[in-house]
Amino acid sequence: MPIKPGDTLPDATLLHVGADGPAPVALADKVKGRKVVIFGLPGAYTGTCTTAHVPSFIRTKDQFAAKGVDEIICVSVNDPFVMDAWADSTGAKAAGIAFLGDADASFTKAIDMAFTAPPVGLFDRSKRFSMLVEDGVVRILNEEGSPGECELSAGETLLDQI
Repeated sequence: MPIKPGDTLPDATLLHVGADGPAPVALADKVKGRKVVIFGLPGAYTGTCTTAHVPSFIRTKDQFAAKGVDEIICVSVNDPFVMDAWADSTGAKAAGIAFLGDADASFTKAIDMAFTAPPVGLFDRSKRFSMLVEDGVVRILNEEGSPGECELSAGETLLDQI
């Protein structure tokens, strides 16, 4: 069953590139006692993800901070090296947005946000969503009806809901 407002995020270990290479990130540690925005998307360097979804959170980062959001995290079913390079190329890293890879899609599957689209080479990828999480509990969740859409899950939409 898909995650919904009021649910606690499942335990998950995501990956990022640290000073010594790939390193695990316990999602529970990132959200404990904090207000965090998490947005998920189908893939690094893909069209809507690169031209609409990520930029919407770069544009709104300071406004989220003004509303008490401690961190914005982008999650995608990609390896940490790709996520790190993509964060650099989009300017998201410079903006202070964390990019975490869900390399085996375990988090994406645990929140029931996985989809597969063989004709375009996407297997066990994340649906497009955004959520506000407070101390590990989902408060707001926005899921797009299609991977190519970016309205409900955009930074501006979530910002207006807080």
